[in-house]
Amino acid sequence: MDGVIVLNKPWGCTSHDMVSFLRRLTKIRRIGHTGTLDPAATGVLPICIGKATKAAELLTAADKAYRAELVLGMTTDTLDAEGEILTEQPVSVSKEAFEKAIQKFIGEIEQIPPMFSAIKKDGKKLCDLARAGIEVERKPRRVTIAEIRLLDFDEKQGIASIEVFCSKGTYIRTLCEDIGMSLGCGAYMNRLERTKSGQFLLENSYTQEELIKLAEEGTLESVLTPVDALFDYKPIILNRELSQRVQNGARIRYRGLCENERYRLYDENRSFLAISVYQEGRLVLEKSFWS
Repeated sequence: MDGVIVLNKPWGCTSHDMVSFLRRLTKIRRIGHTGTLDPAATGVLPICIGKATKAAELLTAADKAYRAELVLGMTTDTLDAEGEILTEQPVSVSKEAFEKAIQKFIGEIEQIPPMFSAIKKDGKKLCDLARAGIEVERKPRRVTIAEIRLLDFDEKQGIASIEVFCSKGTYIRTLCEDIGMSLGCGAYMNRLERTKSGQFLLENSYTQEELIKLAEEGTLESVLTPVDALFDYKPIILNRELSQRVQNGARIRYRGLCENERYRLYDENRSFLAISVYQEGRLVLEKSFWS
């Protein structure tokens, strides 16, 4: 079994829990996720199985989309609803003021990663240091926010729902706090749902219960996204001799292709072999996917 299953991660489970779940369900060890979702977050979590694990880095680097609910007027040590309240103050923010504030965060911005995160400092996870009461300096990271949409705003309660389209590495918790700080009242993230990761959408994801039922019916493979479908490159079918040369690591002379473009290579039986880049009249192996 090779490909990607898009799991709708439930609240309270770690991304590693979901990997363990699919290992038990499929009896396959070679499985990995494509970007951590916090236990309190839900939504799209692509899981790579078999040969697809070779493409995990590509999927991790893909753009993301999230729906988040933030509460104005309070801050917490974890930047979300799981933490201890640090500050609290009255809120007087109009919908118009909030919409104006979120526009400031569209584009390339800098974020300081939260202490409660899996980033490592000197070999230790920041979250472990934070639980020990230790705070360390973190370097800001540059991320890109392509769009922020206001979905709902309760002026009386000081609660807003937003949809964020962003680059990899974006901390929505940090974004929520920064929005609150820009409004002068603070904020924390109350809920988070990932709705998109690269080509994978929430409406095409599966719950654990659905996957268990499919496995019992023997149709789990029907929801796998094939490995080659992860790449939007033109296909090339090779004959037996060229297929063997590719698998031996040789550069393949080929005509009529575009310089520096990538291609999906298949053998004569239409089995996916590799991704190659065309350079100076030859196909140069970039990533192999044969057994």
